[in-house]
Amino acid sequence: MALPQLLTVALLAAPVPVLSVDGFADVIPAPVSAVPSGADFHLDRNTVIQTRTPAVGNQLAADISAETGLALPVTPSAAPAGRKISLKIAGGLGDGYKLVVNRNSVEVTATTPAGLFDGTQTLLQLREGRAIAGGTIEDRPRFTYRGSHLDLARHFHTPDEVKKYIDEIRRLKINYLHLHLSDDQGWRIQIDGWPRLTEIGGAAGTGVDGVGGGFLTKAEYADLVAYAAARFVTIVPEIDMPGHVNAAQVAYPELTCDGVAPPPRTDTAVGYSSLCISSETTYRFVEDVIRELAAITPGPYIHIGGDEAHATPPADYVAFQNRVIPLVAKYGKTAYGWHEIAQSPAAYSSVAQNWGMSRSNPVLAGAVANGMRVVMSPANKAYLDMKYDRNTPLGLTWAGLIEVRTAYDWDPGTHLTGVPESAVLGVEAALWSETLRNIDHIEYMAFPRLAAIAELGWSPASSHDWEAFRSRLAAYGPQWTARGVDFYPSPQISW
Repeated sequence: MALPQLLTVALLAAPVPVLSVDGFADVIPAPVSAVPSGADFHLDRNTVIQTRTPAVGNQLAADISAETGLALPVTPSAAPAGRKISLKIAGGLGDGYKLVVNRNSVEVTATTPAGLFDGTQTLLQLREGRAIAGGTIEDRPRFTYRGSHLDLARHFHTPDEVKKYIDEIRRLKINYLHLHLSDDQGWRIQIDGWPRLTEIGGAAGTGVDGVGGGFLTKAEYADLVAYAAARFVTIVPEIDMPGHVNAAQVAYPELTCDGVAPPPRTDTAVGYSSLCISSETTYRFVEDVIRELAAITPGPYIHIGGDEAHATPPADYVAFQNRVIPLVAKYGKTAYGWHEIAQSPAAYSSVAQNWGMSRSNPVLAGAVANGMRVVMSPANKAYLDMKYDRNTPLGLTWAGLIEVRTAYDWDPGTHLTGVPESAVLGVEAALWSETLRNIDHIEYMAFPRLAAIAELGWSPASSHDWEAFRSRLAAYGPQWTARGVDFYPSPQISW
């Protein structure tokens, strides 16, 4: 890798934008501090990965092997002098890591395995061929939660497609994957106590335009959870309710108030379905679903939806949330829902996902004042299913057109009046599947905009600089190309 001619220093106490001309600090998300040294490390067949955290070491070895053909041994013992990549757990770095690269060694130090893994993702970005650019990076995340959302309900995406997506989002230090598993058009997760949910709601012909049937068995879901966890990504399952439930009601008419099954829906309309709020069958169903999901989800959150429940009267909506949110806690999880759940006092101990396009939401601000935390996903900034421009062949436009700069130019910590940064758990980029059919479509709509959202979630607010970001994004593009990622070549970036 060419050595940088411009020295860029960003102090931990007062970070500044990371600007580099030749690659060392061309990292996404931008690190807190990056100081190039001009002493590159060169991988060869004598290089050893030395660590007592084999989950991280083995994943790094697999990535290096896939990208260079080198099969590096992973060992807990002292490596021979010189050719080693050392991955160490040590105190004092919080959620972050320190990376030091010189001619003879690479050392990544972190307090947690997750921090160590984040450091290795930076290391991989610094690699060009078999050279790793020399210097020191000290880094830590701005927000705890850095999420990506994928809709499996409007169109089912296979486990292999989801795994490929996980492989890419982890490169950007995304640590949560939110899977939207039910909607009006389909039901995508096996529930033993209610088998017709997937027999009917996951059958061929479900999904938008009748395309995209399928579902995850519990074994497939568990495999996805494990695959993600090995890459330090936590799965968040979502069952949307009390609206967006037409597929469930087709399978089980007793979930309607009149006991009559509605017709299946394959269109994209929203807001017309509702569970029967006064029926005890509804709460038996909801509890069974939450209990079975919680049992197979090691992560802390169960997402209970709650958006666009236009067919549910407001008083019934609050009554529903007041009964359902405690059920999530009953099974050891934290309730998480779209921002509409803030209407319910029971939700004050929950997490609300703000998808609104306004800079003001007094109801949500009031809930925050009572202890609610927020994940920021404003639709006009962070919905990756919106078209880039009018000519984009995929996507929708109801939240506007979202080019890369639009996705980048906002601050999650100051976005909503009455929601201070201290109440912001993090950010999430949502990708809905009304127009998506395969992994190429997913990648085209997600990248490069997900890189922008990832930077907002990880990097210090003081490093927020569009020109610096677009330069680093241009340098990152060849990595996507090398891995076969079908990203959108935005004209805003000089690729």
